[in-house]
Amino acid sequence: MRTKDFEPDDVADAAMHVFWQRGYAATSVQDLVDGTGLGRGSLYNAFGSKQGLYEAALRRYHDLTIANLELLARPGTARERIGRLLDFIADDELCEATRRGCLVANASLEMAGQDEAVAELVRRNFQRLEKALEKILADAQATGEIDAGKSPRALARFIVTTIQGLRVVSKGNNARERRQWLADVVAVALGAL
Repeated sequence: MRTKDFEPDDVADAAMHVFWQRGYAATSVQDLVDGTGLGRGSLYNAFGSKQGLYEAALRRYHDLTIANLELLARPGTARERIGRLLDFIADDELCEATRRGCLVANASLEMAGQDEAVAELVRRNFQRLEKALEKILADAQATGEIDAGKSPRALARFIVTTIQGLRVVSKGNNARERRQWLADVVAVALGAL
């Protein structure tokens, strides 16, 4: 058995950036060859297909988004913690160099309605954030920090949807309007808690 001379996670990371920049449909196998540095045969042997590599890239992105949970885990009130996450997302959208949106949101828009494996990867990513937010919100309700009359799950889903909305809609706003638009959405979202 021949040993692979590449690390599959490194290849998935490189492919993730290609898919993130171009989208699934617009990414050719040649784009993936160029982006990963591997030949077609090696890509197909390791991942089976372009689709298999896309799924591996989405799994790697899932690993990267742990940073969002780390922001939420820092000390502070529920509003401060959620505000920190929303501000991080907004700041990322204001950075012209990286304004690619969220790979999972992009996958949701482009592929999840057509492919059950992609839909499951998208769901898994959203649900992990939703569960973390729901716990923070339930704890904040228990201490009287936020209104106990609202469902923590519904609020968590609202925040997840707000985050994805920030990612998607900010792509269409011009640079001058984007900062105020993002700040308005963050303020309204935090006011809803």
